[in-house]
Amino acid sequence: MPFDPGCCAMDMSLVAAAVSAQAGAMQQQIATAALKSNLDTQKSTVLTLLGAGQQAPSLANVASGVGGNLNIAA
Repeated sequence: MPFDPGCCAMDMSLVAAAVSAQAGAMQQQIATAALKSNLDTQKSTVLTLLGAGQQAPSLANVASGVGGNLNIAA
């Protein structure tokens, strides 16, 4: 039986479409991971700038009036 090139053209186009779809899915996963990393970095930067990562010392156990007004003129 001789080789008929027309018989496999449809099969190869399906294979090419499947490979292309897999490559697109891989690119989407990489883009999503990069975006998440970028957002995490931005969140960390904002929290650092706002000082949310620092815990202020508690004034619960100090005497009355401590931590009230601070005279910075001196």
